[in-house]
Amino acid sequence: MAYQTINPATGQVVKTFPEISDAELEATLDRAHTVYQSEWRHRSIAERAKVVSRAAAKLRANAEHYAQLLTLEMGKLIAQARGEVSLAADILDYYAKRAERYLQPQPIPEAPGSIVETRPIGVILGVEPWNFPYYQLARVAGPQLMVGNVVIIKHASSVPQSAEAFADLFDGVGAPAGIYANIFASFDQVGRLIDDPRVRGATVTGSERAGASVAERAGRNLKKSVMELGGSDALIVLEDAPVEPTLDNALWGRMNNTGQSCVASKRIIVVGRERAQVFLDGLTARMGALKAGDPTDDATTLGPVSSENAMKGLLHQIELAKQAGARVVVGGGRVNRPGFYVEATILTDIMKENPIFTQELFGPVMSFYAVESEEEAITLANATPFGLGGSVFTADLDRGRRVAEQIDSGMAFVNHPTWTAPELPFGGVKNSGYGRELSELGFGEFVNRKLVAVSPVGSPPPGVSAAG
Repeated sequence: MAYQTINPATGQVVKTFPEISDAELEATLDRAHTVYQSEWRHRSIAERAKVVSRAAAKLRANAEHYAQLLTLEMGKLIAQARGEVSLAADILDYYAKRAERYLQPQPIPEAPGSIVETRPIGVILGVEPWNFPYYQLARVAGPQLMVGNVVIIKHASSVPQSAEAFADLFDGVGAPAGIYANIFASFDQVGRLIDDPRVRGATVTGSERAGASVAERAGRNLKKSVMELGGSDALIVLEDAPVEPTLDNALWGRMNNTGQSCVASKRIIVVGRERAQVFLDGLTARMGALKAGDPTDDATTLGPVSSENAMKGLLHQIELAKQAGARVVVGGGRVNRPGFYVEATILTDIMKENPIFTQELFGPVMSFYAVESEEEAITLANATPFGLGGSVFTADLDRGRRVAEQIDSGMAFVNHPTWTAPELPFGGVKNSGYGRELSELGFGEFVNRKLVAVSPVGSPPPGVSAAG
C-alpha cells in the first residue's frame, strides 16, 4: 500500500512515505500497551482532560496550517477545510469537558450498595478514511483518550501528512509517549494488530468491504467493533416546503465536501410532479453554476474529487446509469482541466433496475426523484441497503417529525440536511454499520461497564436467611 500525498487539484505526487516495518509496529503496540497499563488508565480525569484540551488548543492555534494540509491532500475547499479543523477541536474539547460527568459511577436503586463503573479496556485500533481526515480522528481520540484507553490509528493512504499532523497534536502537551500513534501499515499488519490480545477493540469508518473485513476478524477474536460505513441519504421535500431555502439546503447537503460524505443528501425526493419540476429546475441552475478551480481559492465552488480512482469510478457509475436509462440533467462528465474534477451532475429517471438505484455515489452527483405522495417518498427513502441518515423538509414540524420517524436510519433531521456535531450521536443501521460515535453514546462504546456490589459484613449467602 503506497502512502502518498497526491494533490487532486493537479494530479501531481507531492510526497511519499514508507510503510512501517514489523519491528516498528511491534514497538508501537508494545509502547501503547505499556503506557495504558502503567500510566494513562491511572491518570485522573482532570489530568487526561488537560492533555486533550491542550491538543485542541494546539489545533486551533495552527488552524490554517492544518486546513491547508486537508486541501493539499484530498482537495477539500479551503473554507470547508477550516471548518473541519474547528469541528475537530470542538470534539476534543467536548470530551475533555464532559468526561467527568460521563464517568460518574451509576448507583442501582433496586440494589443498595451496587454501582456500575465505567472503566477503560486498553488499546483501541482505528481504521479511518480520507474524506474528513481530522474529524474522523477526533471522533476516536476524544472519547477514547478521556475514558483512559489509548489509540493506534491506521489512516487512509492518501492523507499521510494530515495523519501525522494530527498525531503531532499530542506532542508537547503533557501526554505520555504512546497514548496516540499513527501508523503507515499494510492490510496484513492491520490484521495482525486485530489478532493481537493487547488490542481490545477496533473501529472503522469507511466502505462496506473494509468494515466487513475488520468486523469479521474482530469477531473471530471476540473483540468489540464499531462500524461507520456507507450511506445513501434521502432528502424528502414535502408539498409545503418553502422552495428557495429548501433548494439551498439540498445543494449544501449534496455538495458539501464535493459530495464526498457518507451522510451527504445523495437522493432528492420531491412530492408532487409539478413541484418536482420546479425543484429540478432550481437544482439544475445551482449545480450548473458551480465553478471548478483551485480549492485553495475562496472563490472556487467545485473542488476535485479525492483521487484519480475516485474520479474514474464515479464516471463509470454515471455511464452505467445512463446505459440503464437514467437521464443526465446537467453535468455527467469530467471537467476539462488538470486534476481529478467531475462535473456537478444531476441524474433522474432512475428505475429500480438501474444499478445506481441502490449504489452509493460518492462525489458531486445527485439522484433526483419525483413521487406522488408522502407514503411513496418514505418507501423510496427506505429502498436502500443503507440506513445512515436522512432529512425531511416541510413547513409542518409535527408532520416532519412523523415522517422522519419512519425513515430507517440512525439519524434523521427535519428542515436540515444530515449533519454532525459533538453532542449529536452519529451512526447508522443496515449496511451503514453499527455502534455510535460522538455524544455520550460514543463515549461508551469501548468501555467496561463494571458492576461493583457491596453487601454488609456478615451477610448470608444468597437464599440463606440470616437466622440460619
